[in-house]
Amino acid sequence: MKKAILATKVGMTQIFGEQGVLTPVTVLQAGPCVVTQVKTLENDGYEAVQLGFGEIRENLVSKPRKGHLAKAGVSAKRYLKEFRLENAAEYSLGQEIKVDIFAEGDKVDATGITKGKGFQGAIKRHGLSRGPMKHGSKYHRHAGSNGAATSPGRVFKGKHMPGQMGNVKATVQNLEIVRIDTENNVILVKGAVPGPKKSMIVLKETVKKAD
Repeated sequence: MKKAILATKVGMTQIFGEQGVLTPVTVLQAGPCVVTQVKTLENDGYEAVQLGFGEIRENLVSKPRKGHLAKAGVSAKRYLKEFRLENAAEYSLGQEIKVDIFAEGDKVDATGITKGKGFQGAIKRHGLSRGPMKHGSKYHRHAGSNGAATSPGRVFKGKHMPGQMGNVKATVQNLEIVRIDTENNVILVKGAVPGPKKSMIVLKETVKKAD
């Protein structure tokens, strides 16, 4: 991986291509990001680049983070994220990373925190089938049997049961960049990206290219 950037999700819309084809896209406000740390093989045992993104008030930043950012000569940032880039040595402290590192047609992986749905039943959470809806059924939206009795005497791991739904880290791979607005630092990605509006999204060069 050689390219990565942090972004916030603006929302979804649709655009028309040159051939008049309608394409659903996710609008991402990507960067500009700032290099806040460059890790080297000699000092840290591996090579990586840490990027800072998003403005935040100084009084909301802890003293250790203030000192860390002061070394790079960077103002307070809301998000810090480290990437193990193959070309980490080419980056320098304080360098700005903008959307022009990507190009239209590039394939990327988008990572975000999915929308939290709260505590949900097994039907909504796992897509299980419901029972008969007649009055005498007494089995409508129950999850069903949880397991055997004396043997094995426990519920197996992975059993589909009610519980917290969403609010987990998720990655969608092989998304195509449809359009890039370098003036406004906006990237339009074909399809849906995990997470609600205003959430942070990590865009990275895809690890598995589809044919």
